[in-house]
Amino acid sequence: MPMLDSQDLHGFKPSGDAQQPQELATHGLIHSLLTKQDLLNLYHYLVLTRTLEDKIHYICSHQNPKNPLIIGKGYLSTGQEAVSIGAAYTLKENDWVAQSHRDFGCLLMRGLTVDDLLMQYFSKVDGPTKGRDANVHLGNTQKRILGFISHMGAMLPAANGVAWASKYKGENNVTLAFFGDGASSQGAVHEAMNYAAVFKLPVVFICNNNGWAISTPTHQQYAIQDISARASAYGMPGSTCDGNNVVEVYNHLKKAVDHARNGNGPSLVECKTMRMAGHGTHDRAQYMPKDQIEYWKSRDPISNFEQRLINNGVADDFLFKNKKEELAQLVNEAVERISQMPGPTVDKQLDDVFAK
Repeated sequence: MPMLDSQDLHGFKPSGDAQQPQELATHGLIHSLLTKQDLLNLYHYLVLTRTLEDKIHYICSHQNPKNPLIIGKGYLSTGQEAVSIGAAYTLKENDWVAQSHRDFGCLLMRGLTVDDLLMQYFSKVDGPTKGRDANVHLGNTQKRILGFISHMGAMLPAANGVAWASKYKGENNVTLAFFGDGASSQGAVHEAMNYAAVFKLPVVFICNNNGWAISTPTHQQYAIQDISARASAYGMPGSTCDGNNVVEVYNHLKKAVDHARNGNGPSLVECKTMRMAGHGTHDRAQYMPKDQIEYWKSRDPISNFEQRLINNGVADDFLFKNKKEELAQLVNEAVERISQMPGPTVDKQLDDVFAK
């Protein structure tokens, strides 16, 4: 089992102290072009994603293993939702997304619904994969979401392909390509970034650096301070931001997306955050130091964003309470309704497998 220095924060030096909310309130919020409604939209999706994934975690932890509602395991973005949501908020309708397995926030913003994602997890016949998968291996080309590949590095060449097609057709679309710190060491990632830079493809590479590649900490993955430092070697801009600050993520991604949309080629944006639990709901994460978890818990993207919204006069505790109750009811009702829906039947299993 790999050992981690308890002080290792995978090279991240936070720009604000989580114990000083007034200082945080002025960081990355008032300098943004986001309107009050934009900020409330971001808050809505942060809470919706957390509420949905907390429910999935609860079901995985409490269901009857002999008759499970979720056959597979849960792969959640708890504590790192700001990366997916801040990035997705920069997109236009015809842009594309090459997702990772911790991007439910992005999928919700791209138009998939809570019902869609629960039907996927519950393996229902009307779900995105028609009951053939039981967690996060889904896509939707109508929503411009590429199907997820478990070996995340393989998503980047696919993202390049979509970006190349957009450029060839003369469309003004951008592709976001998500991957993790573990995937950053894969050869396909390096090849994809080099290719995209050479041909100035309209793609933005987003490294969701959550500190752990399953059970391997970042200091056993690479010897540099920031993964974004590799961008200059490919000939593209690179930056590192606070992945727990949804507005800071938005600001960094907006600059990169505009750069790509204006025909200037790709960028690499590294978002430093923390995976607040095991790799999946089956993983008890006993290898993760408690003080590391406690530190990042104090930097929770939702509670800290709430403090910023209060300090800037955008929202108050009453709004937060109502929003959480509203979305909890939405998710609970969806679980009750979708759990009663039919699953796939054997006679349909070869549908969509062979070309007709």
